[in-house]
Amino acid sequence: MKSKNNFTKMILPIIGYGDPVLRKVGTELTPEYPNLDILIENMYATMYNAYGVGLAAPQIGLAVRLFVVDTEPFSENDELKTEEQNQLKAFKKTFINAKIIAEEGNDWAFNEGCLSIPEVREDVFRKDTITIEYCEEDFVRKTEVYNGLIARVIQHEYDHIEGILFTDKISSLKKTLIKKRLQNIIDGKIRADYKMKFFNKKGR
Repeated sequence: MKSKNNFTKMILPIIGYGDPVLRKVGTELTPEYPNLDILIENMYATMYNAYGVGLAAPQIGLAVRLFVVDTEPFSENDELKTEEQNQLKAFKKTFINAKIIAEEGNDWAFNEGCLSIPEVREDVFRKDTITIEYCEEDFVRKTEVYNGLIARVIQHEYDHIEGILFTDKISSLKKTLIKKRLQNIIDGKIRADYKMKFFNKKGR
């Protein structure tokens, strides 16, 4: 599979829970960052290979402020209104040096998962509307407002570049209940449907 830049896209291993890179606050990128266009293409390819709707750079081992989102899979939910389905189907975007400047509206729960934390899903409460500043590949700064599921995916991926995981946002009781599953991920004792790197697994 060739990209517009005539290189072969790579499926990168996704970093599993427990790796310190997932706890680092990402540094800002500059237009001079080497092979940024290739990195972004590879991140999309990796995300699609894992059937994800978002992927952040720390999840492939890079502590930089970059994430990609494509919410098309959510558009297949027949319970959504046609307008929302169409918005989700059309939303694909790259976020560079993002900064959420407002989270507003009602708190609402949604059952979240994460490619770095396979086999774990929990309800997470987030605000339904965000205002975010970011750049796309052209590094032109823009400010936009998103709500609903699009905002939810952006918030989840934005947390990654702040060193935050969705499991940080659940109750102490739920954290206790999933403790063993999280340790299994750290030790590489799970089997994902995509390539991963586990923190404690020998020969990783």
